Amino acid sequence: MGKQEDFVLRALEERDVRFVRLWFTDVPGFLKSVAVAPAELEGAFEEGIGFDGSAIEGLARVYEADMLLKPDPSTFQILPWRGEGPATARMFCDIAMPDGSASFADPRHVLKRTLSAAADKGFTFYTHPEIEFYLFKDHPEPGEEPRPVDRSGFFDHTAQSKGSDFRREAISMLEAMGISVEFSHHEGGPGQQEIDLRYADALSTADNIMTFRTVIREVALSRDIWASFMPKPFTTHPGSGMHTHVSLFEGDRNAFYEAGSEYQLSKTGRAFIAGILHHASEITCVTNQWVNSYKRLLGGGEAPSYVSWGHNNRSAMVRVPMYKPNKGQSTRVELRTIDAACNPYLAFAVILAAGMKGIEEGYELPREAEDDVWSLTERERKALGIEPLPKSLWDAIGIAENSELLAETPGEHVYDFFLRNKRAEWEEYRGRVSAFERDRMLPVI
Repeated sequence: MGKQEDFVLRALEERDVRFVRLWFTDVPGFLKSVAVAPAELEGAFEEGIGFDGSAIEGLARVYEADMLLKPDPSTFQILPWRGEGPATARMFCDIAMPDGSASFADPRHVLKRTLSAAADKGFTFYTHPEIEFYLFKDHPEPGEEPRPVDRSGFFDHTAQSKGSDFRREAISMLEAMGISVEFSHHEGGPGQQEIDLRYADALSTADNIMTFRTVIREVALSRDIWASFMPKPFTTHPGSGMHTHVSLFEGDRNAFYEAGSEYQLSKTGRAFIAGILHHASEITCVTNQWVNSYKRLLGGGEAPSYVSWGHNNRSAMVRVPMYKPNKGQSTRVELRTIDAACNPYLAFAVILAAGMKGIEEGYELPREAEDDVWSLTERERKALGIEPLPKSLWDAIGIAENSELLAETPGEHVYDFFLRNKRAEWEEYRGRVSAFERDRMLPVI
């Protein structure tokens, strides 16, 4: 065993850890957990812990059910919400087949494989998510409008605000788990919050997002309120996105920075953006994977509806933030489509794959969108070559079905299951009678 495994085994004794939760993620992006006693952990490091993969969404078919969880010791953390007394810890796991080989159905492996391909070209991929979510007074009953915890708005500072108290406790808990927070504030909708995580490599960030969603829900429940990352819980209030800043580094050098070029953006950075734009409609099925995601992408608010890029243009899908003098290392691009309800491992994998394709194929960056894209007419957008993003999950599925990039990046197993899962969600949604239909039609038809 290595130094990290030895550190974990020592920490179990020193911190009086009685349970270790092994965390992993299914293909739709839900966190799964298996608890083991500390005595089992040495064997888990060496051989893995066996489990039935066919019971987990998308991991295995019934006849190939046996799988292994291999804990990643670098992700060891004590769970701070478990209270006083004997401690509980967690580690993220990689999923392996019985022969020890990596499972191609493991979303974490999909991202690691994509990062490895970029590393072979000399690049490290960094991400910085701005995560939005709503706080409600309670768990809404079926058919009931959720009740936000406050009526505040963007950046509001309100005396005795439930939101600010909540954010303070949540950030303390996140930092206790080694997750650095950069900013936090009230967002535009009533009860809507934003917490921004500090820049990190994409695998650490994806692990941190999975932890973040758990911490936020745990803190909310401890305060008798309810947290949700649903992309668009209200018709008349802003949706919740996860604007994500990304950059590539070659060693210690930011590959997106070039002094003296337009917006200080290098040829590599421009090709990366071109790759994201070229494959935007294909990857939307992954970055915006729920039927509700497309209610947020209708336009307005801070959500893009069209494939475009711009400098400091918040209506564009990809934004190049304003350059900070003498801070070339901070040059980055911001992707504004992605929502916080996605599977972050798959979302980061397809974003990186699209950007790398742009670099490898030498894609030309199209003309910048200088105007408010929402205010243009359809004819004006067409003249500028600005295409719409998919308008529904069904549209996104249809485009994804013909995407070579998606077939290659997640791999055949994940690609097939993911699309099957999304088709089933769409069919169920399509058959549901909505409150809109009843309210509009029952009184008059």
